[in-house]
Amino acid sequence: MLLTHLFQHAAQNPQTLAMIDDSGSYTYQQLAGMSAGLGMYLSLQTQKPNVGLFLPSGAGFAASFYGAQLAGKTPVLINFLLSDREIAHIIADSGIDTVVSIPPLTGRLAAASVNVIDLKQLPKTPPTAITPHLPSPKPDDTAALLYTSGTSGLPKGVMLTYQNLDSCVSACIQAAQLKEQHKFLGIVPMFHSLGLTATLLAPIQLGASSVYLARFSPVAALEAIRKYQIGLVFGVPSMFGAMANLKNITPEDFASIYAIISGGEPLSGAVREEFAQRTGQSLHEGYGLTETCGPIAFNTPHAHKQGSVGQLLPGCSARFVDDDGHDVPAGHSGEIWLKGPLVFKGYHNLPELTQQALTADGYFKTGDLGRTDEQGFLYITGRKKDLIAVAGEKVAPREIEEVLMKHPAVAEAAVVGKKDASRGEVVVAFVIAHDQQAIDPQILRDFCRQHGLPNWKLPREIFINSELPRSPTGKVLKRELSARANGEQ
Repeated sequence: MLLTHLFQHAAQNPQTLAMIDDSGSYTYQQLAGMSAGLGMYLSLQTQKPNVGLFLPSGAGFAASFYGAQLAGKTPVLINFLLSDREIAHIIADSGIDTVVSIPPLTGRLAAASVNVIDLKQLPKTPPTAITPHLPSPKPDDTAALLYTSGTSGLPKGVMLTYQNLDSCVSACIQAAQLKEQHKFLGIVPMFHSLGLTATLLAPIQLGASSVYLARFSPVAALEAIRKYQIGLVFGVPSMFGAMANLKNITPEDFASIYAIISGGEPLSGAVREEFAQRTGQSLHEGYGLTETCGPIAFNTPHAHKQGSVGQLLPGCSARFVDDDGHDVPAGHSGEIWLKGPLVFKGYHNLPELTQQALTADGYFKTGDLGRTDEQGFLYITGRKKDLIAVAGEKVAPREIEEVLMKHPAVAEAAVVGKKDASRGEVVVAFVIAHDQQAIDPQILRDFCRQHGLPNWKLPREIFINSELPRSPTGKVLKRELSARANGEQ
C-alpha cells in the first residue's frame, strides 16, 4: 500500500534524507511525523470523504497527501494554476469542505465556502516519527482524485485507485530500473499525474531522495542538478527547451544524470536535438494520461528508439482501432485503447462519460492515434479529434508541425483546421519564431513543400505569434487556436 513504504523507511532508515524543497530538508522520520500529525488533525476537521490539496510541490504537499490517506480521506489534487471558475468547479464537484493550503494561495480560496487549513499556522513537526495505525483500503478504493486540465471544457475528476497507483509506481521502477541511489528532481507539479507518480510516489517507494522546485525556472533546475547531483529528471518538452537555451549550460553539468524523461506533450525533434547538443544527454520521450496515473509508456536508457514514446509498462496492453472499433492491421495507425492495472476506474460524478471512455472488457479509449513497431515501441501519430479533414483526406497536425519545426527560424508550431466551403477544412499553422526573428509565411510554405508535404497538407495560412495559448500543465490549447482560425474569438 502507498502508506506502507513511507513508514517502513522512517522506521528502518529514519535519518535518510527524504526531500529538499524551498523551505528546507526533511528526513524520512520527519516526513512520516508530519504525515501522521496531519492525519490526526484532518480526521478532526471534516466528516467529508475528500480533502482538497491546494499546494505547491514539496514536503507540505507530500505530508498532506499521506496525511489525508491516513485520516481515511481521499486527497483531491487541485491545480492552483487553473482559473477561479475551474477551481470553484473542482471544489463543488468533489464535495470537499476542507482544503489544505499555504499563503499566498490561501487568498484564492477566500470566496469559496471551505475550511482552509494553513500549513504555516500548524504546530511544528514532532522530532520523532509517529507510527500510526495504518488504514487498510481495498485495492479499488479511490486513493486520489485528480482533475484533467480542461483542454475541452471544465476539468473532469479522474478517480485513481490504490491498485492503480501502486501498480503504476512498481511498473515504472521495474521498466526504468530505478534505484534507491538515484536522486529525483521534481519540476512537474505534484498535482499533475506525472509529478505525483514519478517524483513523489516512486522515490518514496524506493526510499530515495528528492529535490522539489515550487515553481519551475530553467536556471533553478540547472542549479539543482549541479548542486545535488541529480540522477532523474521528469519534465515537459517546454521545460527542456528552456533549459537548452541557457547560455551557461554544459555537458559537465549533467554528469550525474541517469535518465531524463519527457512527457505531457509531444517532444519535437528540434527540442530533442538542441537539448542533446547542449547537454550531451538524450531526452527519453514517454506517454501517458491522467487516466493511466501518468506514464504508461516511456523510453529508458536501456530500451529506446528515437521518435517513439517507448514501450508499454509491464502488465499493460494496447489495441489500435478504426472508427468502427475494429483492430487495424499491424503497424498501421489507429486510435489507442489501453488496458492494465494502471487504468482509472472512472470519472467522478460522470457515469455516462465513464461508460463512453471504458469498454466492457476494460480498455480505455484515449482519443490518441498511434501504432507500434515489431519491437513493441509505441509511436503517437496524432489526436483523433485534432485530425483535419481536407477534401475527404485526413491530415495529422503533428506531421506538419514536425516539418515546420525543422526550419531554423521556428521555435514552436501548432497546426489546426479551418472551415472551408469547398474542401471542408484547410490547414492553418501558428508559429513562434526563435528570438523574435522575422519570418515570411511564404518561405515556410515553400519549406514545407520542399520537405515532401503535398499541396493539400500545406498550411493555407501561417500566423506568426509571440506565444501560444497553453493549459496550466503547458499543453497548447488547440481549441483556442481553432477558434481564432475560424474567427470565433
